[in-house]
Order: sequence, then C-alpha cells, then structure tokens
Amino acid sequence: MIVTVTPNPSLDVTMPLERLTRGGVNRAGLCLREPSGKGVNVSLALHAAGAATVAVLPLGGPAGAELGVLLEATGVACRVTPIAGRVRSNLTLIEADGTTTKINEPGPRLDAAEVAGLLETAAALCAGHDWLALCGSLPDGLTTAALAGAVARARGAGLQVAVDTSDAPLLALVAGEGLDLPTVVKPNTHELATATGRSIDTLGEAAEAAAVLQRRGIGTVLVSMGGDGALLVDRRGALHGRAPVPRVVNTVGAGDAFLAGFLYAQDRHPGAREDALATALRWGAIAVQHPRTVFPGPGPASARPAVQLRSDFDVHQPLTEPAR
Repeated sequence: MIVTVTPNPSLDVTMPLERLTRGGVNRAGLCLREPSGKGVNVSLALHAAGAATVAVLPLGGPAGAELGVLLEATGVACRVTPIAGRVRSNLTLIEADGTTTKINEPGPRLDAAEVAGLLETAAALCAGHDWLALCGSLPDGLTTAALAGAVARARGAGLQVAVDTSDAPLLALVAGEGLDLPTVVKPNTHELATATGRSIDTLGEAAEAAAVLQRRGIGTVLVSMGGDGALLVDRRGALHGRAPVPRVVNTVGAGDAFLAGFLYAQDRHPGAREDALATALRWGAIAVQHPRTVFPGPGPASARPAVQLRSDFDVHQPLTEPAR
C-alpha cells in the first residue's frame, strides 16, 4: 500500500474561459471544485487505478470542510488531522488555447501539536506498508527538520520514501545523509536547477544535474520536463521518455499523476525502471488531456498514449523550457 502525506492540501476551483481579460469582467461557463494538494492528487490517481492507498492530511475551516466532503465522495481512504487554521482554496483559470493561470492562497499555520499529530498518523500507518509519499509545500509551523525526521523515520522502518516538494524543503532533503535521504525525488527542471545550482539547457545537462543528486545517495531522481518528457536517473544511468499528446487541456495535477504512475508500477514490479517511467509518462499524458485536476484513471490499454523510451538520447537536444 502507498501512504501519501499532504501537509498543505487545497480545495481546487477550476474555471475555463475563452480568454482571460486583465482588468475586465471574465465569465466562466463552468466551475469545477475538487479536493487537491499534491499528495491528495497522488492518492486519487492511485485509487482511480485500483491501487491501495491512504491519504494523510490536515483539515480545517470552510474550504477544509468542503474538501473533506468531496474527498469522502471519491472513496479514497483518508486519515485527517483536525486543525484550527483554514485550509486554502486555489484558483485555476484555463483559456481556450490551453494557457493556464493559477492563483494559490497561502496555507494555514499548524501548531506543534497539529504537526505532531499529522506526522504521527503517517508514521503509524506506515507500519507494514511499502511506500510513503511526502508531497507538496509545507505550511507554516511544519519545518524542514520535521520533514527530514519523517523521512528518516520511514526509511528506518524499511519503507521506500518518495518526496515531491520544492524550494527550501527540497534543498534541505537533498543535502541530507543516510536515512535522511528519500528513496525518490521528483523535481521539475527548474527545481532541479535550484537544488543543484546548475543551469539546465539541454537533455544532457538535465541528466547530469539529476546524477549529482543520485550520487549523493538518492536512489532515483525523476525529472518531469513538460513537453520535453521526463528523465529517470538511477545507479544504472539515465533513461529519457516521452508520451506525446495531440492537445494539452490542463497541466494542473499532471506532475502528481506522473508520480502516482511511477509509484503504482514500482509497487507492483520493484526495480522495473522502464515500466515505471513508461507508466508515469502515460498517466501524466492522460492527465493533461482532461480539464479536471483529478486523474480520470488509466483507461483501457488500447487507448493509452504511446511512450518512447531511450537510454541513448541526444544529450545536446535543447529544452523548450531551459532552467537557470
């Protein structure tokens, strides 16, 4: 089973528009309200594929109450830590040409007892299971030291630990040693550049930067690169993959579906890196073709996107979105 922890969940509100007019009145033809936050999205994707998962998260305030009701309706198993603060609402505006504008509220502040309750719940659930995924930003009150402690505790209990975060928490985790290091990290290109202090303009530079983290002791570095596909770097080297789609509708949540696909495949066939990257790419490709943040499920095999995998990729290929 895969346990996810979302320290800073959100109620996601998605509105499609013909075109966003700054300074004017914009009318949306539809409004989608969904439970969200990176770990929540990972659990939702796993649940849609029939995998066993439990989502651990704090909830409080009106948005938190609505998020809880929506999440319960999905059937995903949850363990909630009640908090005095208010869970955030995030707004996504999607224009007809695919341009996405995201407006994220700040999260609540968790006190020491709430942080302890959240992490203790996760630790108790992890006993006897296989994977812990710590995903998303950290709310005020949850320190990078506490996050590193949760990683070390899970690793010490024999779990595989995946982390998808950014900024100071990512920098702190990749600088750790031994059991403080997660098994898997999933940065995008910009997060990878920040974590390694490198400019990344080509596929080869992305692979080299990921290898820096892998040599520090992180088992697998998954790099999501949008239209440039993704890289998997582990002790066996670098593997590049792409899953082209005819039209991108909504990119929000695609990285979470990507990580969920990787965990789904690894949980069933540990060490099968090609299958894991291919599944991750397929799930990410499916996600970007749908207007909702919530992953719709992998669908029938005959309808899944084709995946291209190569270990002998062109290291000089420039990225469409370089990172500096």
